[in-house]
Amino acid sequence: MTAQRTQIDLQELWAQIQIWARDLGLSQIGVSGIDLSSAEPGLQAWLDAGFHGSMAYMESHGMKRARPAELVPGTVSVITARMDYLPEDAPADWMDREHARSLQPGEAVVSVYARGRDYHKVLRSRLQKLQDRIAEAIGPFGHRVFTDSAPVMEAELATRSGLGWRGKHTLVLSREAGSMFFLGELFVDFALPETPATSSHCGQCTACMDLCPTQAIVGPYQLDARRCISYLTIEHAGPIDEALRPLIGNRIYGCDDCQLACPWNKFAQRSTVPDWQTREGLAGWGIATLLGWDEAEFLRRTEGSAIRRIGHARWLRNLALGAGNALASGGISPADRWALQQALQAHVAHPDPVVQEQVAWSLARA
Repeated sequence: MTAQRTQIDLQELWAQIQIWARDLGLSQIGVSGIDLSSAEPGLQAWLDAGFHGSMAYMESHGMKRARPAELVPGTVSVITARMDYLPEDAPADWMDREHARSLQPGEAVVSVYARGRDYHKVLRSRLQKLQDRIAEAIGPFGHRVFTDSAPVMEAELATRSGLGWRGKHTLVLSREAGSMFFLGELFVDFALPETPATSSHCGQCTACMDLCPTQAIVGPYQLDARRCISYLTIEHAGPIDEALRPLIGNRIYGCDDCQLACPWNKFAQRSTVPDWQTREGLAGWGIATLLGWDEAEFLRRTEGSAIRRIGHARWLRNLALGAGNALASGGISPADRWALQQALQAHVAHPDPVVQEQVAWSLARA
């Protein structure tokens, strides 16, 4: 295909790209333009409010996040992708079961998306293979793949290209798939026909806002990351605000509560991709057991997992916090109480002062 691509050529190419995407395990793809200027005021207001917390990179990139052609010069269109991640063996009542985990104080709860392989690697690899197939068909072209890995307004691009609408919890929602999916992008230097956006279907529902444990959703479509459990357990490196600690419960990596509250997730799609199957130790295991992982075991168990990037010390901080909440709950057996106290005692003299402080706080709760 020459550089002078006709609209007919591009439409035929787009039809073929969709077939390749399905073959590669992508659940849905769309196309967005690159003019996101209307999203800039909202982004600036969010930054000005300090809702990004300690994620300094959100501010340092400025409005480049809303300007794809500045991030990757020459970009004309963005191919957006959705990849469902609910494991294939998830039972019909998976939402009820996941909600029940938070009511078991001694169980360590890891967000569903993080129980398998690192989505950055899986989705990026498949988008790169999609790029390879396009190049085979049309020849070399300018491109770049992103998966939560650069200053890209992923949710904005996804909604503009019809992958779903922005829920009040700020995640992208689909009538066919709820919100249990990852997003990725392929920036390209040629113009594909844009796919139409879809309308919002949240209506008057405020379930996600009402049921957020820390009330991090401060208004419809407004998330204060500084209160969000996902941010606190993953992005935040220092001590966690003592006022928020009891509200985190037994969630040790991420939080799914706003998604479990959302009625659209009854339509969440199971994925046949084996990468999302739950790893041993990341669902149904006790906090005391995971506190027993030394750094070598932590690294072995989380190899190829998104969890590894927080490091062993932050992992221990989160587990220690969950242990303190369990000890204060009154909902555990004497044997489990003893096991938690012993597991915490093993880290009283941990070299990381944040872990030390968290362990001391948690032991005091007993």
